[in-house]
Amino acid sequence: MPVSRSRIAAFDVLLAVEREQAYSSELLHSQRYQELSSQDHGLFTELVMGVLRWRSLLDRHIAEAAARPLQRLDIEVLTALRLAVYQLMFLDRVPASAAVNESVELVKRSRKRSAIPFANAVLRKLSIVPPKRDLLAVHGGNISQLSDSFAHPAWLVERWARQYGDTITRKICEYDQSIPETSIRLTDASIERELQRDGIQLNPGKLLRSARRVQSGNLTETAAFREGRVSIQDEASQLVALLVGRGSTILDCCAAPGGKTRVLAERNPDATVIAMDLHPHRARLLRKLVPAKNVHVIAGDVLQFPANLRFDRVLVDAPCSGTGALARNPEIKWRLTIEDIADLQARQLAILQSAMGHVKPGGRLVYSTCSLERQENSEVAEMALHEDKSFHLVDCRKELERLRSDNELALSGNDIDSLGSGPYLGTIPGVHPCDGFFAAVIEKS
Repeated sequence: MPVSRSRIAAFDVLLAVEREQAYSSELLHSQRYQELSSQDHGLFTELVMGVLRWRSLLDRHIAEAAARPLQRLDIEVLTALRLAVYQLMFLDRVPASAAVNESVELVKRSRKRSAIPFANAVLRKLSIVPPKRDLLAVHGGNISQLSDSFAHPAWLVERWARQYGDTITRKICEYDQSIPETSIRLTDASIERELQRDGIQLNPGKLLRSARRVQSGNLTETAAFREGRVSIQDEASQLVALLVGRGSTILDCCAAPGGKTRVLAERNPDATVIAMDLHPHRARLLRKLVPAKNVHVIAGDVLQFPANLRFDRVLVDAPCSGTGALARNPEIKWRLTIEDIADLQARQLAILQSAMGHVKPGGRLVYSTCSLERQENSEVAEMALHEDKSFHLVDCRKELERLRSDNELALSGNDIDSLGSGPYLGTIPGVHPCDGFFAAVIEKS
């Protein structure tokens, strides 16, 4: 039997994520899959993200039915089984026969014919898997059970429980397994009207007055999106860029893919904005996504940036673990290790210290990550401030109050308090309606 285009596409993307350490978010929106119909692209996206979010749960059921270690399975066979089991467990609208038969065909398409009887037998057993809601009711109790029922690595859940407590940890896990809302930044009323004419229904932002949440409609099919006049960006990410403030010269040290650069350029139309990224291909992508004439894109390393260049404002959105954005990038949780976080901290500190050397007296630097880990966040900021006494920490609440007084923040005073983690910005998925972001605002005397 023929396999649907959406399932073939999902299978290929999941293999690329496994084999090449590719990122699903980039592949899902790549040119290769733009020809899929809206319906096929919707199922394609659902299958990829669902399998990545629930991988450990799917694997547990596959292992029980297979009665053999999953490490012995070819990755093509395991991926086909995951696709089928996800559909059986989570997609009521997909007939079990279609899920099973097409996944067996994917095994055949991968030239793993010897595995076809095995795959068929496993999937026939699993066609009676209980639905997700029953599994969560059975397994969703204390912290030790969260990693099983919400498909997160145990070490990561235990780490969050120590830092945030049991209740917040559960909220984080629940948020990570949900489909996050699509947020955009809109400062042009004519574009908003255009989107509405194109069938995009928008709701107000929950953090920012310039943000909108897509209620319905396919934003990616609109001319405004295709032409780069509007882009998808989580509200917490937008907020970090707003904390940078205004200046005449701005350096964005780790700028790709360019969402924050875009905000900086829009808020500072007369400023010179230098947007730097280490990787040339990411710098080229940034140039396409941020066509503003006051933005100058450089492929380079801030560690080697000319020492004599100084800026009024500097943004260091550092490479990080991404644990605050697992709802959008679920594959990260299966790749990340404790050792990775220690390595990232050393790299983050080096980048931050180098960037501090490019801040003018009286200037400001914002250090940010989309990580929930203290080791990558406040610890990095505090080590850098300890080494360079010419900088001082600015209480983030002061800056949030400024944004509210400027009518940019759509929050009350009590809500502003919840965004703080001591003197830092700290949004938490499930507690706040956005990804998890950290930001430290520091100024040079």
